Amino acid sequence: MHEPTGRRERKKAATRQKIAEAARRLFLERGYEAVGIREVAAEADVAVTTLFSHFPAKEALVFAEDADFARRLTEAVAGRAPDTPLVSALRREVEALVRHCSSDEAAPVWHLIDASPALRQYEAAMRQRHAEGLATALAEVRAGSPTACRALATFTVDAYALARDAEEPGAALDELFAMIEAAWAAAGPGRP
Repeated sequence: MHEPTGRRERKKAATRQKIAEAARRLFLERGYEAVGIREVAAEADVAVTTLFSHFPAKEALVFAEDADFARRLTEAVAGRAPDTPLVSALRREVEALVRHCSSDEAAPVWHLIDASPALRQYEAAMRQRHAEGLATALAEVRAGSPTACRALATFTVDAYALARDAEEPGAALDELFAMIEAAWAAAGPGRP
């Protein structure tokens, strides 16, 4: 997770973390639909307005690391070393995300998400936002079709979701990234 540097930023991050942990605890104890926003705010000892200044919707409380995940994907593209192939950099980041999201600690949260249509819908929209951000980063570092960048970004983000849910995530990533590598090669000019 990105570490804030200034005192104010650290304080905001701590408040955000406190709210997210309170929400996670309540949701896992009682179920997502059974817990209201006011209960989460009370549990975190913050005002409802404070909660909404950190999280735009109830669903966002479950996906507190959304912005960090999006940042990590775009940094894998924009921040990679000049001699690091693009697809290799993306694969390393996707592998890290899969490890994080398929850990024993994350399993109860994914069960919560799977049980809630609202959370599944929010997660799908979140993946689409991640793909859009990744497509923008890809277009900035590689000449080629914007359509190809969007398609390959979507496939990369979906590869994360497919591998996360696979019985053998490593084998799934091998198969998926072989296809992504081939798609990059077919997409046009420049090296992946």
